[in-house]
Amino acid sequence: MLQAMRKHAKFFYVLFFIIILSFIFWGVGNVDKSTAVPIAEVGKEKISVEEYWTAYDRARDYYRNITKGNFTEEMEKKLNLKQKILDSLVDDLLLLTEAKKVGITVGDAELREAIVNDPAFIRDGKFNDDVYLRTLQLNRMTPEYYESQKKKELILQRMRRLIGDSVEITDAAMSDPSLSAYVQPLLSQMRDKAVKSYIDGIRKQTKIKVNQQLIS
Repeated sequence: MLQAMRKHAKFFYVLFFIIILSFIFWGVGNVDKSTAVPIAEVGKEKISVEEYWTAYDRARDYYRNITKGNFTEEMEKKLNLKQKILDSLVDDLLLLTEAKKVGITVGDAELREAIVNDPAFIRDGKFNDDVYLRTLQLNRMTPEYYESQKKKELILQRMRRLIGDSVEITDAAMSDPSLSAYVQPLLSQMRDKAVKSYIDGIRKQTKIKVNQQLIS
């Protein structure tokens, strides 16, 4: 089972990122970060204990689902799941901070479009306001909180896309039919590496303090 998961490491990486994004806007509600001891401090920003463990629980549930309940503690340790969760949350904070510096924002119109086109809120082919509000209530969130987190998700997507778009492949390679099966996967890999390199660079310039004992 674990060998199969490693074989499809790229596939799991993408879905793991989706899990983290889903945590961002299906989180634990408004958390008071000013009084709680954070799991990590990233520059001037903090990751709360509640945020971390919610993300961890969702990721673990995801792996349990895809392994049909056979996701063991040994497999979790080999995947180093706890550390990967923390690293992903730190990466997101770093990207959000950089996005703010370069002026990447999400307007109300763009936010509204993302929400009304979310399949979770569509019934009979169109956005249903009652479903939207009821879903937020079930997750103990106000529309204001959900929308602020959704904005963060969209900013993260835009920031990663902006970094990835800096990677180019020659027009000749892109237009060559014999290379079409290889170009897109290669381009995707190159863009992922570009994002990782960018984040690694920011990490070196940012003071990051982790309370490691809180995830042991």
